[in-house]
Amino acid sequence: MEIKNSVLKRIISYFIRGLVLVAPLYATVLIIWSGVEYLDNIIPIDIPISNQQSVYLPGLGVLIIILGIILLGFLFSTIIPQSFFKFTESLMRRIPLVSLIYYSIKDLILAFVGDKKKFNQPVLVTIYKDAEIKKIGFITQNDLTHLKITDHVAVYFPFSYSLSGELLIVPAALIVPVEASSTDVMKMIVSGGVSVKVSKEETTEED
Repeated sequence: MEIKNSVLKRIISYFIRGLVLVAPLYATVLIIWSGVEYLDNIIPIDIPISNQQSVYLPGLGVLIIILGIILLGFLFSTIIPQSFFKFTESLMRRIPLVSLIYYSIKDLILAFVGDKKKFNQPVLVTIYKDAEIKKIGFITQNDLTHLKITDHVAVYFPFSYSLSGELLIVPAALIVPVEASSTDVMKMIVSGGVSVKVSKEETTEED
């Protein structure tokens, strides 16, 4: 019985290790492939090889979209005057619904990839002083005087295992900066605290 139990435990151990290896890899490939197919459907391109047959090359539509975005970025950065771009944005700002959608998406993109990234200041916020309960978030606005709010900052708290979150206006006195990479902090929050940065020393010891 002990031998059978030992063999069974070893098989289960191998299965778990294989699952840990395969499941994230499969999910990553599936998500990327779904994104490629979605973008390819925007610009469907089939290369004709005969009168009745054509070949679909996955990723060609994505490549054309990326090249098009790079070309637009080049044109607006070098050839097209910035005054024209500002004039176009000023017109969009005057259209109520269009302005809300356009600037919300623009600010969200700039928060991650722009020169003024917003999710790069991880902080620890004291939610309940008596119980010493704290929460990790990211400062998105240090100055709220345009809302006539002083001594407070805007902190965004991402939800675990979700793409959503919540925004709280927090007294600056209750905030302590987190001395860690914003990427590592974001991964930790989104994974529910499961994902942590492993040091080289720990990896060496495990080997």
